[in-house]
Amino acid sequence: MATTSQQVRDYRGPALFSFGFRPFFLLGALWAAVSVPLWIVTYAAGPDALPVNAGLAFHVHELVFGYGSAIVAGFLLTAVPNWTGRLPVCGLPLMVLVNVWVAGRAAMLFQPGPGWVPAMVDSAFMVLFAGIIWREVIAGQNTRNLKVAAAVSLLALANIAFHWISLDDGGLPQAAIRAGLGTLLFLILLIGGRITPSFTRNWLARQGGPLPEAAGRIDAVALAVSFAALAVWAVFGATLVPSILLLVAGLLNGLRLSRWGGERTLAEPLVTVLHVGYAWAALAIVLIGLSGLWPEHVPRIAGLHAAGAGAVGVMTLAVMTRSSLGHTGRALTAGAGTLVIYGLVNVAALARVAAPFLDQPYQMHANFLASALWSGAFLGFVFVYGPRLVSPRLAKAA
Repeated sequence: MATTSQQVRDYRGPALFSFGFRPFFLLGALWAAVSVPLWIVTYAAGPDALPVNAGLAFHVHELVFGYGSAIVAGFLLTAVPNWTGRLPVCGLPLMVLVNVWVAGRAAMLFQPGPGWVPAMVDSAFMVLFAGIIWREVIAGQNTRNLKVAAAVSLLALANIAFHWISLDDGGLPQAAIRAGLGTLLFLILLIGGRITPSFTRNWLARQGGPLPEAAGRIDAVALAVSFAALAVWAVFGATLVPSILLLVAGLLNGLRLSRWGGERTLAEPLVTVLHVGYAWAALAIVLIGLSGLWPEHVPRIAGLHAAGAGAVGVMTLAVMTRSSLGHTGRALTAGAGTLVIYGLVNVAALARVAAPFLDQPYQMHANFLASALWSGAFLGFVFVYGPRLVSPRLAKAA
C-alpha cells in the first residue's frame, strides 16, 4: 500500500484539493473575513440593512459552526493521516466535502425555503466530516485520538441542536452555542496542548537552553477539569458550580502553559503565537467563570469574545500559518506578512473583549475597530497564504 507521502506525490489533480488544509484554510479565512462585517452592518443599521440573513444568530453560528468547522476539518484532514498511517482524503472526495461546507454557508446566509431546509443543508457537513474522522481513527486503530473523533461528533451534535432549538422557539439557542464554543475550546486545550510544547521543544532544542517540562499529572488534571467545567457550563450555563469549575480550569491551564517556556521563543513568532493562542483559551475560561460569579463586574460577553475572537481566532491562525508553511514546503519562520496577521487578530480580540467594559459610544467604536482588524487579519491570510495554498508544494532542494 502506498504511504501518505507517496499518495500525495502521485496526486495529479489541482493542488488546492491535494490536502484538506488547502481549501478549508483558504475558504475558512475568506468566510471569517466576510461574515463579521456583514454582522457589524446589521448590528449598526438594523436587521433590514442587508438583503441577506446576517443577524446575531448568523454571527454566532458562523463563527463557531461555519468558520470553526472549516478550520477543524482542514487541520484534522491533514493530521489524521499522520496519526493513523492511512491515506489522506484528496481529489474528488475532498471536492465533494468542500462543496458541502460551501452549501452550508450559502444556506445560512440566504435561508432558502422553510427553516428546516438551511438547517439540513448546514448540518450535513459536520455529520459527514465526523463520520470520516471516526472511520479513519478506527480503521487506523489510533485509540489515542478517539477523544478527538468524539469532540468532532459533539460539535456536529451542537450544530444540530442549534438548528433544532432555533426552529422550535425562534430564540437564540444558548445551550447549543455554549456546547459548540466549549467543544472548540476543548479542542484547543487538547490539540494545542500537544503541539505547543512539542513545537516549542523542537525549536528550543536547536537554540540550546532549557526545554519545556514533559507532560505530566498537571496536564491530565487540567484537561479533565476543563472537560468537566465546559460540559457543565454547556448544560447549566453560568450558574455557581460551573462558574467555579471554569475558574479553576482556567487557572490550571495557565499553570500548564507556564511550564512550556513560551517566553524563550520570542525570536520565532511562529512558535510564540501558539503560546498566545493557548493563553487566550485559559483567559477566556477564567473570564467566563468570573462572569458567572461577579456579573456586575465582568460582562458575560467579554468571556465569550475572549473565547471566540481570542482563543479561536488566534490559535486557528497560528495553526493555519504554520501548517500552510510546512505542508507547502516553505521555511518554518514568520515573515512580515505573518507578523501583521498575528498583530491584527490579537488587537482585534483585545478590542472586542474590552468593548463591553466601555461606555457608549466607545463600545460601538471598539466593536467597529475589532471587526475591521479581524477582517484585516483573515484577508491578510488569504493574500499572503492563498497563492501558496493553490500552488504545488515546493520541491526539496537537491
